[in-house]
Amino acid sequence: MANVIAIAGKGGVGKTTLGGMLIQTMCQEGKRPILAVDADANSNLNEVLGVDVEMTLGDVRETVLHDADKLDKSIPSGMTKADYTEMMLQRCLAEEDDFDLLVMGRSQGQGCYCYVNGLLQAQLAKLVPNYRYVIVDNEAGMEHISRGILPKVDTILLVSDCSRRGVQAAGRISELIKECNLNPTTVGLIVNRAPDGQLNAGTKDEIEKQGLTLLGVVPQDEQVYEYDCEGRPTSALPEDSPVRLALNEIIKKLDI
Repeated sequence: MANVIAIAGKGGVGKTTLGGMLIQTMCQEGKRPILAVDADANSNLNEVLGVDVEMTLGDVRETVLHDADKLDKSIPSGMTKADYTEMMLQRCLAEEDDFDLLVMGRSQGQGCYCYVNGLLQAQLAKLVPNYRYVIVDNEAGMEHISRGILPKVDTILLVSDCSRRGVQAAGRISELIKECNLNPTTVGLIVNRAPDGQLNAGTKDEIEKQGLTLLGVVPQDEQVYEYDCEGRPTSALPEDSPVRLALNEIIKKLDI
């Protein structure tokens, strides 16, 4: 069975950036094959990884539900609609040398995300057994985990910035994990964008108050900001990047 690692936390704390760099670092250490899953409707894990995505599950949803005429005209002679839909779903998997990427994507306009979530759940059920590791970049909160979209979760990485609100959000997610009886082997906190890689007393106190296990602190790094502004994948940061070095130490602690 694959080792499933889920990344969660409140919005804007750098989950996707850390997730992409975690995937890249694990690949370099030979921890593969990896299925990377962008389970955020506002998908951009592919940009962090430098991967072009041909189709998302959200695109399939729009085609099936709202473009029936176009769908019927596109189906080759002798192929059923179900088979053609399955072929589209296979195109949602971007295959790289060391990892594959599945992107949930979003529905267009108004509407419920239940259909897309259902597609994601079904695809994961088929794909997960084929990989040694599955790394899931979740949207803010715990929806995909609490709704049972993931078949299981072995490791949950809670990401926060240095703010009390970020740590408190991580604490609430930690409580939800217990309520959902997920029973992961490891639940730990990563504090991101810490000035000089240090936490002040207030942040340390809040981590203790929330009963969180601190896995590591990732320093603020202007190079990450520069890469993002230039449209360069942050997973390609140099080996001596303070962010990459900090993540290396965290991975050692995880023992995965």
